[in-house]
Amino acid sequence: MSYGRILLKFSGDLIAAGKERGAAGGAGGLVGDLVEVHGSGVQVGVVVGGGNLLRGAEVSRDGTMGRAAADAVGMLGTVINALVLEDLLERSGVAARVLSALHINALVEPHNRRRALWHLEKGRVVIFAGGTGNSYLTTDTAAALRAAEIGAQALLKATKVDGIYAADPMVDRGAERFDRLSYTEVLKRQLGIMDAAAVSICRETGIPIVVFDGMRRGNLQAVVRGEIVGTVVGGEDQHE
Repeated sequence: MSYGRILLKFSGDLIAAGKERGAAGGAGGLVGDLVEVHGSGVQVGVVVGGGNLLRGAEVSRDGTMGRAAADAVGMLGTVINALVLEDLLERSGVAARVLSALHINALVEPHNRRRALWHLEKGRVVIFAGGTGNSYLTTDTAAALRAAEIGAQALLKATKVDGIYAADPMVDRGAERFDRLSYTEVLKRQLGIMDAAAVSICRETGIPIVVFDGMRRGNLQAVVRGEIVGTVVGGEDQHE
């Protein structure tokens, strides 16, 4: 099926893909796809991570920072990336607004579900920043929450690989790739493409997850048209 309203999630690493850490030049291809999808009449919400700037869980594990402080810095990183994306879209002729769970009123609008829906109905791309506003929760969880709040028909996760594998395909070249999985299979097999909280939210709300290669031009448009691209997570278990 094709989708009329989507929530696109991609990592901060895709913004800096092929560039040095923190650079924005890698976002060009994905932004071009976003512009085309928006131009086709699809309502688009976006959650972007902050991993190109700082990963809270990583710096807390190595003892550099405490977890709560590290997550706070990471959430601020998503605001930076959201402002970069907003500027790229606006310079491409697409109206966009950043709504943040962290209130930084001089730069972005505070997150409000009704405000987000209003912007979507007005034809603007809505970029959700600041994660959930809480430590210990990932931007995957934020993406699932925002998808549910806006009534998205699908949560699309753009990655550097072309779907979900049984193991890291960068390490195990023979890893099995899946075309379709149920929410429960993803959780039981601990496939790790999204955190458990995010998958559980999508299972509860019935929002399908599509994991696809966001680096390949045209993939986003194909997914939105309902073509089989990447791995689809949703529905009942196939192997139980």
